[in-house]
Amino acid sequence: MTKIGIILGSTRPGRNGKAVADWVLQHAQERTDAEYELVDLLDFNLPLLDEAIPASQGIYDHEHTQVWADKVAEFDGYIFVTPEYNHATSGALKNAIDFVYAEWNNKAAGFVSYGSAGGARAVEGLRLILAELQIADVRAQVMFSLATDFKNYSEFTPADAHVGTLNGMLDQVTAWSNALKTVREPARV
Repeated sequence: MTKIGIILGSTRPGRNGKAVADWVLQHAQERTDAEYELVDLLDFNLPLLDEAIPASQGIYDHEHTQVWADKVAEFDGYIFVTPEYNHATSGALKNAIDFVYAEWNNKAAGFVSYGSAGGARAVEGLRLILAELQIADVRAQVMFSLATDFKNYSEFTPADAHVGTLNGMLDQVTAWSNALKTVREPARV
């Protein structure tokens, strides 16, 4: 079965992202087209990138890098749940992405973002980063406004309409993840 990782891209204390990622997981698990797993960056405790050799070489000196590489490699596709900090994704998510390379290649990704402008600018930046990693990102995305989808900017209260948008994005990520298996399979021989 196709396996999709829901990557929670905030490690900030008091983060809004945990509630958003839990919401994504809850709705995704109601589906039967893929297996979904929440991947919380806090569980990996990655330091600032500390590998001397570029990730594209596939040589990892540290155990934390290999643990992260193994987790990333498990999935056929990803949903990145990202905050928007200063018109960009979080430093923690960018750092985690940079740790590995081949484990990301030829897979699909979708985005769920939140921020003052729905996290749109964070996703714009992520699309450029993921292109370099050979990740095919889908068009549909879910965007939450801190002003309208959070009570007092901290209690997640999404409108019901977001569920339809999420399902459309999950449809695309699952379809693309399945299609890209044909690209990845020859590389595994």
